Amino acid sequence: MRIVIGEDSALFREGLIRLLSDAGHEVVAKAQDAPGLIAAVASANPDLAIIDVRMPPDLTDDGVRAARRIRDTHPELGIVLLSQHVETRHSVDLVSRGRFGYMLKDRVFDVDDFFDSLQRVADGGSALDPEVVSRLIGARRTADPLASLSAREREVLALMAEGRTNVGIARRLWLTDRTVETHVSSILAKLGLSASDEDHRRVLAVLLYLNRP
Repeated sequence: MRIVIGEDSALFREGLIRLLSDAGHEVVAKAQDAPGLIAAVASANPDLAIIDVRMPPDLTDDGVRAARRIRDTHPELGIVLLSQHVETRHSVDLVSRGRFGYMLKDRVFDVDDFFDSLQRVADGGSALDPEVVSRLIGARRTADPLASLSAREREVLALMAEGRTNVGIARRLWLTDRTVETHVSSILAKLGLSASDEDHRRVLAVLLYLNRP
């Protein structure tokens, strides 16, 4: 894969470049700050971008904000966020658009799993660290979060996970739009996903589905 890296820690950045290069990947550009990252992606046209959440100039959430801008201009690009801490403000939106991964930095040391995650994202899938998922869904942990759903509700949720709209789900299952809306409302209620201005409940439901035991 052709990869761009956005990381301000020289030690971690160079170690990551060596790791990727030894595995046969090509690091086509690297950046130490968010503006440089955006420019590097625009010029290098990579297959994947690996981005630190906290980068200069502000050292807050510059990396993830840059990732959102990059997603707007490069919808087919795989994006993997790396961080020592979980940032949730912008992440749900990125999850909802696909081709996205979010892992804690210490997961990189599990090399096989790390490379598998990169490949899944590059192929159009997702790769989410369990701790990230836990934060995004409000630290909700149960043996089987979908146990209370009916068979039909599980079908609806599976199609939601494919990115289908209510209209698309209705056509696929030969249901009315109103019936699908009722099923979706029931799913959200059973999963304990109450209305919130900060969270996209539909995405959170899909996260639970994708990361069920």
